[in-house]
Amino acid sequence: MNLSTLQAFRQGVYASLSRAADALFNTVDALLTESTASNFAELALSPFFTRRWASLYEAFEDGRIEAERLREVLLAHLPRPAPGERLLLGIDATGIARPQSHTSADRTALLVHNLPDSRTPPITAGWQFSTLMVLPDPVSSWGYLLDSQRIASQQTALEVAAAQLRAVVARLPQGLRPLLTADRAYPSAAFVRATADINCGKLLRMACRRVFYRPAPPPTGKRGAPRKDGERFACHDPSTHGTPSVHWEGEERPGQRIEVDAWEHLHLSKAREVELTVIRLTRFAASGKKRDPRVSWFVWIDQEPAPLAQISPLYRRRFGMEHTYRFHKQDLLWEEPRLRTPEQFERWTQIVAIVHNHLVLTRPLIEAKRQPWESADRPATPQQVRRAMAPILATVGTPAPAPQPRGKSPGRPRGAQIGPAIRYRVVKKAKPTPKKRRKAA
Repeated sequence: MNLSTLQAFRQGVYASLSRAADALFNTVDALLTESTASNFAELALSPFFTRRWASLYEAFEDGRIEAERLREVLLAHLPRPAPGERLLLGIDATGIARPQSHTSADRTALLVHNLPDSRTPPITAGWQFSTLMVLPDPVSSWGYLLDSQRIASQQTALEVAAAQLRAVVARLPQGLRPLLTADRAYPSAAFVRATADINCGKLLRMACRRVFYRPAPPPTGKRGAPRKDGERFACHDPSTHGTPSVHWEGEERPGQRIEVDAWEHLHLSKAREVELTVIRLTRFAASGKKRDPRVSWFVWIDQEPAPLAQISPLYRRRFGMEHTYRFHKQDLLWEEPRLRTPEQFERWTQIVAIVHNHLVLTRPLIEAKRQPWESADRPATPQQVRRAMAPILATVGTPAPAPQPRGKSPGRPRGAQIGPAIRYRVVKKAKPTPKKRRKAA
């Protein structure tokens, strides 16, 4: 990584801004350098934002970003894994709460996690975004973002995730072997079928009450349709497990024994064409609580056999997404701007992703700026690198030209009547109800 690579990345990002490009790129540099800004408007105080403060809001009202072209730029500069290792991807969805934004369209009901007061309703309204990123090693907020999309009210998180994965994997450089990790919402039949033809392995954590089936037995020749599924495999019922196909024992950390069992050649009843491996990981030193389970279940879908010794380290890296989300919301002001339309907030989300990847690419070039109370023995954080960005931006320059002086706006015509903004109701997605099985006579 050198300055010419950083300049090429910046030129590519600027080329993907098709309208209001100068003001949008000024916003990128302002967000990169104003590490003490506490709200969206303060970004206009940055010396790298060479326009007036009103242009900050107009950039997201009038601006346009070519998503396909931006994705190509991000993929062209993604950090490569070490030789022999796989490109580990993570995907997840998070909410942007907007409970009082009644004039914002297409808000949906969002679940609020970890509420300190149990009497507070765990439901709010806002927008939900799906993020696909390269997971950092070790676990930190140094992930590299590949794609961020809003989940519209007529879509599901699984549909958007499958489309993101398909678009990104098709454009990955040759030789990379991607492996996707995701949490318990993703190992469903709908997601498995939608991504079956994508050249990407999957390691998906699942709930302990999932049910799978072994291959169907050969036809018996008797009347009636042959069986479509074999013997039942219920994760919560040990009597259905049988002998594991593969077993491995080792230590997660010194003195912390783990066991990993795998049952191969299973499938879901609604995705029979996709063969998968069910994995049970037992951590004997765990407390057994919700955040530290003793037994965890995973699904492995890939042409290669599951590397049982690497299941725990690989999935543990997925928590880098949580650290990245926290950095975006606490330091990069992702939730802060009160932009009215979802399209405007989608542009802001793409700007936040651009800024984050700027920091990832610049990390080897500069020395992080630490506060006196921050330890020098720990690896640098994105926020510490962000504090040292101003000198390097002054060195590489900006592709955005200086603003041109303009006359005053004529304002609204005399007699114009501006009515109240349209108010929108929160869209509540219907929860699919499972079909009831007929009872045997």
